[in-house]
Amino acid sequence: MNQTTRPSGLKTALNWGRRGTTGATIAREMRFERVCHNYGDTQALRDINLTIASGEIVCLLGQSGSGKSTLLRIAAGVETPQSGRFLVDGKEFGGPDSLVPPEKRGIGLMFQDFALFPHLTVLKNVMFGLTALSAANARKEALLALERVGLADHANLYPHHLSGGEQQRVALARSIAPRPGILLMDEPFSGLDQRLRDSVRDETITILREMRATCLMVTHDPEEAMRVADRILLMKHGEIVQDGTARELYFHPVDLASARFFSEVNMLEGEIVDELVITPVGTFPASGKPNGAANICIRFQGIQITPKTETAGPANAKNGRVLRRRFLGEVDLVDVAIEGLDDPFQARIRNADKLKPGTEVFITFDPRDILVFEKEHL
Repeated sequence: MNQTTRPSGLKTALNWGRRGTTGATIAREMRFERVCHNYGDTQALRDINLTIASGEIVCLLGQSGSGKSTLLRIAAGVETPQSGRFLVDGKEFGGPDSLVPPEKRGIGLMFQDFALFPHLTVLKNVMFGLTALSAANARKEALLALERVGLADHANLYPHHLSGGEQQRVALARSIAPRPGILLMDEPFSGLDQRLRDSVRDETITILREMRATCLMVTHDPEEAMRVADRILLMKHGEIVQDGTARELYFHPVDLASARFFSEVNMLEGEIVDELVITPVGTFPASGKPNGAANICIRFQGIQITPKTETAGPANAKNGRVLRRRFLGEVDLVDVAIEGLDDPFQARIRNADKLKPGTEVFITFDPRDILVFEKEHL
């Protein structure tokens, strides 16, 4: 077979294998105990304490440099923590004085660049980690994994014959073929275009659920984390600043930075008095917040804009004027000047055809999309 061109007449695989056919594994627990790690004078991880239960899918979420990839590398055995320990099912795998090598950890790895061997066929790539099996059994397990990702008929091709989405599926097949109890994934979908990313990600998570493997995945995309994870760990400056479900992190962010990470927001200042926050656009609940200066976030989707007519506006509405409108597909992004504010707000509005620039409008706010924090220096 010519190794430089894709064989003519061979169609791109569009379908995955039959669901429910992935081989199950024995899920394992991971635990980080007071893990710290430095790169020179830069502290990458600060006293990380974390347990990931057997079968749990957890996302490490944060900006570049937050420490999430370092934590993953310690779990993989590529880095050794300078203090603290990494344990699997209670056994120490990594610490300042001990290290189980990566190849003996029984942990699967999947990275954004796929890391396929260009000189090996698809089948040989998937067989690569099955060294504990006989050649015949390794071939059988590799073909089963390729069948599940819908690429068994590509077994004799080479990676350069495949599209990016197909290469990612081969990388997935290679990582699940040994049936690891733990799978580590570092930005595994970031190299795919948006159309492929959603479908490949959803099917990958389905396969992980079928395997019942424990999964720790790194991402910088909040929506991706919310779509796939049982639990999200938000990292900043080498620390876990919030740990919870997608709903908990979205509706109850721990601080202003966390709120802005998960949502597009408008910012303004106000004053908290007796669990109410008084702002230039109205007074809103601030349950549990102490009296004093406050920062307020209002999500773009929490703003309702109504063109003015001869009838009175909604209760507690503010007066405003549309400055600009941009069509984004499902919604329009509307810039609006609001009475009493120096800077315009932005809103995401459905059915915004009547909101032409210059239109005088009434503006109201959904309290569910208003987040109140004690005053921070911005």
